[in-house]
Amino acid sequence: MHDDLVAAFDLSDRVAVITGAASGIGRATAVTLAQAGASVVLADVNADGMGDTGGELEELGASWSAVPTDVSDKAAVDALVAGAVSRHGRLDIMVNNAGIITDSLIVDTTPDQLDRVMNVNLKGVYWGTAAAGRAMAEQRSGSIVNLSSAGADMPAPMISVYALTKAAVKMITRTAAVEMAPIRVNAVAPGSIETPIYDRHFRGEDGRVDPERQRNHFDTIAQMNPLGFVGHPNDIAYAVLYLCSDAGRFVTGQTLRPNGGVVMPL
Repeated sequence: MHDDLVAAFDLSDRVAVITGAASGIGRATAVTLAQAGASVVLADVNADGMGDTGGELEELGASWSAVPTDVSDKAAVDALVAGAVSRHGRLDIMVNNAGIITDSLIVDTTPDQLDRVMNVNLKGVYWGTAAAGRAMAEQRSGSIVNLSSAGADMPAPMISVYALTKAAVKMITRTAAVEMAPIRVNAVAPGSIETPIYDRHFRGEDGRVDPERQRNHFDTIAQMNPLGFVGHPNDIAYAVLYLCSDAGRFVTGQTLRPNGGVVMPL
């Protein structure tokens, strides 16, 4: 591979904070950015999951740390970013990935359901973007990547709260790209990806995941996009890498959609 191409994706000497890093897309992103050379700060409410992610980073010989963080708490997010800067002297990458989902028809949604999802998916991204923007302002460089969803571009029953938060993430991203330049701010909107967020669909009465129901579920949703398969967390992590690296230096205010073609907004 040509040296210039390698250099375009090289994250050596850069510091990345990743929320929701205990599993799924967050874990894959942490590993991918570490493979590209970044020092990685993991954030999640799931300390055990972060430990598992850290184990993968240890095998890579990567520089990493873990900070238990509730992204719905502004003070906690501010402390997360401040701690990363204090430890490493800078912040180059912020990936606001933490997210949750609830299944409920609009007419049945409770205030608690609405608040819980909005606190994590919307406020968490907002506070993360704000904290990172302040930290990156002095160095006048950096990349913020916010996780949206294909659910923001296509209506589907039962996920209205999730969808509205992910739609809002796109506008937060566009506004921040204008306000914070030359810091780059972009969003990634995945389609169906094999992550634990889907486990709620195929747990048995004992709480365990039923492998057959899991496989049937993914086989069904794979047929909903033109490519005919469900994505892997790495498919999203590679998109994040592009946006965080010098390869994406001319990209800001955009929503990148690695979704198998399930939705194709103009």
